Amino acid sequence: MRDTLRRISHLKGRQPDVQSLQEVRSLVHAFERRDLLIEHLHALNDAYRGLFERHLVALAHEMKLPMAEVFEVATFYHHFEVLPNDATQAALTVRVCDGLSCEMGGAKQLLAKLPALLGAEVRVIRAPCVGRCEQAPVAVVHQNAVPHATPDKVKAAVQAGHTQQALPDYVDMAAYLADGGYALAASLSKGTAQTEDVLQAMEASGLRGLGGAGFPAGRKWRIVREQTAPRVMAVNIDEGEPGTFKDRTYLERDPHRFLEGMLVAAQVVGIEAIYIYLRDEYHGCRALLQHELAALQANPPCPLPHIELRRGAGAYVCGEESAMIESIEGKRGEPRMRPPYIAQVGLFGKPTLEHNFETLYWVRDIVQKGSQWFTSFGANGRVGLRSFSVSGRVKQPGVKLAPAGITVQALIDEYCGGMLEGHTLYAYLPGGASGGILPARLNQIPLDFDTLQAHGCFIGSAAVVVLSQHDTARDAALNAMAFFAHESCGQCTPCRVGTVKAVQLMQAPTWDNATLEDLNEVMVDASICGLGQAAPNPVRCVQTYFPHEVA
Repeated sequence: MRDTLRRISHLKGRQPDVQSLQEVRSLVHAFERRDLLIEHLHALNDAYRGLFERHLVALAHEMKLPMAEVFEVATFYHHFEVLPNDATQAALTVRVCDGLSCEMGGAKQLLAKLPALLGAEVRVIRAPCVGRCEQAPVAVVHQNAVPHATPDKVKAAVQAGHTQQALPDYVDMAAYLADGGYALAASLSKGTAQTEDVLQAMEASGLRGLGGAGFPAGRKWRIVREQTAPRVMAVNIDEGEPGTFKDRTYLERDPHRFLEGMLVAAQVVGIEAIYIYLRDEYHGCRALLQHELAALQANPPCPLPHIELRRGAGAYVCGEESAMIESIEGKRGEPRMRPPYIAQVGLFGKPTLEHNFETLYWVRDIVQKGSQWFTSFGANGRVGLRSFSVSGRVKQPGVKLAPAGITVQALIDEYCGGMLEGHTLYAYLPGGASGGILPARLNQIPLDFDTLQAHGCFIGSAAVVVLSQHDTARDAALNAMAFFAHESCGQCTPCRVGTVKAVQLMQAPTWDNATLEDLNEVMVDASICGLGQAAPNPVRCVQTYFPHEVA
């Protein structure tokens, strides 16, 4: 018995040291909340420019979690770097985006020249799309793990590229209130506006989810409203689809229009708590949103539900609704199997209303101006408005608010100032990396939900990347597949192995189309979520529309 007690008193495994415990306790609180694990990891990562193993051991001890669980979460997300205790981190890190738009804009040249220009004390690494495609090429600078205004040395080295800049002027709470903001949210709480009227306006407008899936928003509200309380809301601002930057643009300009739409949805559906999930690349937006949420809570126009702003950590797959929910719960962002659907069993096991940022952004206008206002827009037999993130070989890239159903040719000519000098339209991606690639001869297809599927593509989040005769669809597809291979969560074999194998096959001068199509079928049929299911789209488009490039 005495020997047994002696063995118990000397625990096996790594134990926290006193200094590490003190350092963790100085930065982290609410250890009892398992769902805050990722927030705690961010606090440590920001303070120490990485996650040292000794801190993870101490954090696991304080949260009463298995060490393996903390380590598996920390190693899942790209923006966390687990380091041995004796590691030395660079004081400055420059992340150069290698997304398609930035690659077309010269990202490879930036990556090649920056290390020599900046010296050994600066670390230069590749990064997947950072959501600033209209400014390509883009470099994001991190000092002490917190992005900040670009040092002169880096700014001079980047030259033609863009770096993270201060946010432009935006509509703050005072300006928003002065323009009639929050009147709708206030009228609902006072009973002067009826929830059923709002629901009917949303349904009549035909507004569909603008994050990619396109599910009718009004129908989603009614479905979740019919579930047993308590209900929660998860707002998806993990805008990771390469080529997409519309949510960031609107958030930087008019954050309260989105926040009011969020509060209206919460009142109509009967939401007790809201969790806003913002991608980690949008550091300036996070500071803005924190400031304006504080202003809203200090002067609420109506009773507010509990609201938490959560920070992503660099994982494209968390744009998938169930993976985002897993991440909000402090876990690896791995998609869930369905059923049950999150409208029934979602965040923390509760019925969950999940929405994309832009969907909520339009709620105020639709309800106050009437559903007919929204449906009055449209082109080529389509109805409504669409926000197109346009990048690539056009004179005026950016977010273009245009009628749903506009063609890519009209979008380029009427909203983007035409093609760049010396460039003619060769191909385009209508829905970001996963939406496929179409040739210039198909430039008259209406860009909207349900119009592109017959051509092997989809609109998704309406990220339009324009290619010219100086580009190839083959290179665009390879860039997309390399992104999917990097961002696969690894949960299912078809996606984890299939994307990597596809990249290897696509690097050959001549494609093995039979083997690629075998991979395509397996990924589409057997992948758990949309990442693996959509990854073959660019490949199949090259095989269909650009066979001369890979023959």
